Amino acid sequence: MLYQELIRRKRDGDALAREEIGALVAGITDGSLSDAQLGALAMAIVLLGMTLSERVDLTTAMRDSGRVLRWDTGPVIDKHSTGGIGDTVSLLLAPALAACGALVPMISGRGLGHTGGTLDKLEAIPGYRTEIPIERFTQVVRQTGCAIIGQTADLAPADRRFYAVRDVTATVESRDLITASILSKKLAAGLSALVLDVKCGSGAFMATPEAAQALAQALVEVATRAGCATTALITDMDAPLAPAAGNALEVEHVLEVLQGQHTDGRLWQVSCALGGTALMLGGLAESRAAGAEAIARALRTGKAAERFAAMVRALGGPADLIEAPARHLARAPVIRDLSAPRAGWLQGFDTRALGLAVIELGGGRRQASARIDPRVGLDQIVPVGQHLSRGAPILRVHAADAPSAEAALAACAAACRIREDDDRSPRPLILAHVD
Repeated sequence: MLYQELIRRKRDGDALAREEIGALVAGITDGSLSDAQLGALAMAIVLLGMTLSERVDLTTAMRDSGRVLRWDTGPVIDKHSTGGIGDTVSLLLAPALAACGALVPMISGRGLGHTGGTLDKLEAIPGYRTEIPIERFTQVVRQTGCAIIGQTADLAPADRRFYAVRDVTATVESRDLITASILSKKLAAGLSALVLDVKCGSGAFMATPEAAQALAQALVEVATRAGCATTALITDMDAPLAPAAGNALEVEHVLEVLQGQHTDGRLWQVSCALGGTALMLGGLAESRAAGAEAIARALRTGKAAERFAAMVRALGGPADLIEAPARHLARAPVIRDLSAPRAGWLQGFDTRALGLAVIELGGGRRQASARIDPRVGLDQIVPVGQHLSRGAPILRVHAADAPSAEAALAACAAACRIREDDDRSPRPLILAHVD
């Protein structure tokens, strides 16, 4: 098939057949489709969109562009989040699901824009390897029940190239291409069930409930048609999910949760809700509520902590991370409190601005080649809705030096909304289920 003819037809709004999409994905994978042609194809899709059938065909062709893992036991369950601030659900949920009887081969990503990345957080743990051969990955999953690593060259290689071209051709923001990119990697891991966490709010890529609903619906429809039982939860990201944002600080908070602390916070609630849905989808719980209780029990009893510790050891991390986190997690040399300038109610945050402050501290990337400082970030973030006295701490800034700390304090102060009266209309943490 002539690639230019397929691109022309897509440019003119025609729907492509499965074999035509398969030919394009084969060209992406083997390099016979040039970057210029791939950029033109991406732009045509951004401008004119794809039908549901095309999205399914693109997703499955990209899934099949490399290895698709097969498991002889199960169920095989995973989750995916569209990204937020203080979102460490993966680090809690993978071991908790494993403790409940699932296999969890989790392929995760790095920070994107203002949001933190699961791999960056795990790499704050000394020795933890996120890039390993696929054979070692499957071995660790079978041994410990879970493993969290980055995308390998074996899994969905078409997505790796397609995304690189989209990143430099202003074609990232496409519901069709986002759907195919997310799901091709997840489905290549051989999943039988998938739960999606689509964030909505000031700290999310989808700022409105309508945009989050549309993306959740697209993801669920395509994954289900591709043969994977899938449900999405739309969750609030108008405030950080955890009281910490920054790689080592978020890992430290996760370790505390794994040891029975913070069992009433936003992170706990979202993790139990997502995990309960995942267990129901995988046939390990009769209902969402029963599944959520099973996840909570795995966390409270320490069984999830045991799985997390085993995963960390198997992937090169320290054997005593949970018992002695201060021995292994680096601390920033400069720590400063942000104090309330006046008494009042904490109405909320510009959550995206908090994420950007972490990046400016060095906790995220300004460009792909940049190195991350795992020590820096924010912690002890006060929950929205709390009354503050004048001078009370709102959060702490962890910085590499004093000038960075002062800049972050100014940025975070501007991101806080404090009022004399508590006139909020708080919305629920779980906004909707999309089945």
